Amino acid sequence: MTIKKLVATLAIILFSFQLSFAQWTKDKGKGYYKVSAWYLESDQHYTDTGDKDPNATRTNFNFNFYGQYGLTKKWDLIAYVPFFARTTQNDVVSGTTGDVLTEGEAVNSIGDIDLGISYGIFNKNSWALSATFTLGLPTGKSEGGSDGSFQTGDGEFNQLVQLNLGKSFNIYNQSFYGKAYFGFNNRTNDFSDQITTGIEFGTQLIKNKFWLIGRLNTIQSLHNGSLNAQNSQGSIFANNIEYVGIGGEASYYITKKLGVSLNYSSLLSGKIIAANPSISAGVFLDIK
Repeated sequence: MTIKKLVATLAIILFSFQLSFAQWTKDKGKGYYKVSAWYLESDQHYTDTGDKDPNATRTNFNFNFYGQYGLTKKWDLIAYVPFFARTTQNDVVSGTTGDVLTEGEAVNSIGDIDLGISYGIFNKNSWALSATFTLGLPTGKSEGGSDGSFQTGDGEFNQLVQLNLGKSFNIYNQSFYGKAYFGFNNRTNDFSDQITTGIEFGTQLIKNKFWLIGRLNTIQSLHNGSLNAQNSQGSIFANNIEYVGIGGEASYYITKKLGVSLNYSSLLSGKIIAANPSISAGVFLDIK
């Protein structure tokens, strides 16, 4: 299995998980800023038929920054910057003799950066509709390690257009919100374009203090790219990745502006992607 299978999709997963309140654009000068650590350890992956296969254990780790800043009442700037990304593989050891068959490796670099802008189309009667345009910049390392399969970026420039619909509501004095999004991701360098969809629900368990959030996200390939490169293990690189993923997040406000969060995400099904769950933890500043 190659890390290139993971990177293109993981960037989208990580970026989409940050957009909990993306439907509601910030007022001018307001913002949401978060620094997180994210970790995935994978010893199995989904094949191109959706079955699971084992692989040598690989880990992906990054420190990342997410920011959303209100330029005006309707326009926001958005950035996701994985300023340190690390990919490693454990030693491959013989189960019979205990000898090291393949030595482990590691690659460190910056990851692929996402820069976006969001426009609030309307916000009325607890409903909010916005549109987001995101550029995926190939700032990570697309080839690394002895076999070139250690990547912190996919080497392609993509453009994601997304429509977001959200609503806040109360049930028996309990605060909730729901959201849904639909997007089209145009990819270059012979990668297939993608359709992205997702739904999310959150509730405020402790007023102004504690939020609990659940998510369901999907990516579907349009299979219109010609990339079909394979490594020595016969694995397809990051083209035509598909998945249905679920996730949960807990956010706690230490003060009115400063808080901490913990996120867990996993896949219900997938093709050409790691099959193990990932976790992240972060500190955020919410300027309202």
